[in-house]
Amino acid sequence: MIFSNIFFIFRFLTIVLLVYYIVPYKYKNGIITIASFIFYSWGEVKYFPIMIASTIVDFTASQVIEKHRNNKKIMKRALAASMIFNLGSLFFFKYADFFIFNINKFFNTNIPLLKLALPLGISFYTFQTMSYTIDVYRGKVEAEKNIVNFSAFVTMFPQLIAGPIVMYTDVKEKLNTHEGRITLSGINEGIKLFIFGLGKKVLIANNVGALWTDIEAMGFTNVSTPLAWLGIIAYSLQIYFDFSGYSLMAIGLGKLLGFNFPQNFNLPYISKSITEFWRRWHITLGGWFREYVYIPLGGNRKGLKRQIFNMLVVWFLTGFWHGADWNFMLWGLYYFALLAIEKIFLLKYLNRSNVFSRIYTLLAVATGWAIFYITDIGMLSGFINKMFVYSNGISPNYYFRNYIISIIIGIVCSTPLTTKFWDKFKNNNIVMIPILTGIFLLSIAYLVDSTYNPFIYFRF
Repeated sequence: MIFSNIFFIFRFLTIVLLVYYIVPYKYKNGIITIASFIFYSWGEVKYFPIMIASTIVDFTASQVIEKHRNNKKIMKRALAASMIFNLGSLFFFKYADFFIFNINKFFNTNIPLLKLALPLGISFYTFQTMSYTIDVYRGKVEAEKNIVNFSAFVTMFPQLIAGPIVMYTDVKEKLNTHEGRITLSGINEGIKLFIFGLGKKVLIANNVGALWTDIEAMGFTNVSTPLAWLGIIAYSLQIYFDFSGYSLMAIGLGKLLGFNFPQNFNLPYISKSITEFWRRWHITLGGWFREYVYIPLGGNRKGLKRQIFNMLVVWFLTGFWHGADWNFMLWGLYYFALLAIEKIFLLKYLNRSNVFSRIYTLLAVATGWAIFYITDIGMLSGFINKMFVYSNGISPNYYFRNYIISIIIGIVCSTPLTTKFWDKFKNNNIVMIPILTGIFLLSIAYLVDSTYNPFIYFRF
């Protein structure tokens, strides 16, 4: 089940919120858990036991850690059990066939592929539950004693499938303090955020994404240089509005349930460096790797060489987290190289520029999205060559005429104009109600009429 879906909006969400608001406070976490299990099982019922097992394993491990604070050996074993289960599940479903395929290729073996479907959201909720167990081990939080409350944290459907990655510390207070969780101001803001996120996904991402779909269908190496650039601009806008729209809907749904989820995007395309870009893009994932990988490795405390090595580890893992294919590892190493160069000498020059720095960043990010999307290394090489070495091919004229309005809207909405508008008018119902009503009705009309409505990050 996805958020930008008629059934979800008018049936599932309506019923869940009605029941959630009516039941006494002590039952609200139970309603979240039940609703989340239904939400997840709707399209992935065969993997429902994995979600249950993850909840039980991490809850049990945290209880053991809390109970044996004076016995480091037992604490480490409990933490190891949680890590092995979570990482083992992620490896088995996401990476087993990748390793089998490459073993067969390089060693001329014939091991059969498992051909397992990737459980939705496994990359997100395994990181989320691991962070909880690690935080309990560190003594940063006390173990949650109520398994229903813990289940609500693990399975909470607004952010279950594609984030933002929510730490236990983000929701602990609201999970355990029922009074004051639901407020009219929170509901009001949640509705606004959900509708704006729906509009970003349906009206912008889906429309500009159709151009990239057309280019993929005609063949990446058959396009002309202008069409290659038009296409990668479209994909850059699509993935931003698709993912940030989903995150905004998730944050809005969280507020409707009485929770404050962390921000996941902050206008990344206005960045003046790749360093700044990754502080603005997928903020919760970057924060997770910083907190649980980069800092434990030593961060920037052990000199420049060790810092660069730590960055290499983080970005290799970041690429690998996104997908089981060589292009994702190449994508991670590509960003490591750019960030390392900036760290060593380039960043100080970029900070002095307002124009060149932004052009450099946008070019680098667009190239990165080509690496991110095109899994065939030969096709990827050909497409990047098209981008930077002028060549003829399929003309952009037809596609320019059909998609330029959507692209311009996407570019404008990638600037601070949107946040300035929100800050100025978010409490002005005279302005907001007509705009929100228009966005909502247009989005619903599009959903009724269209069959193209995937979320990009569901792949990961």
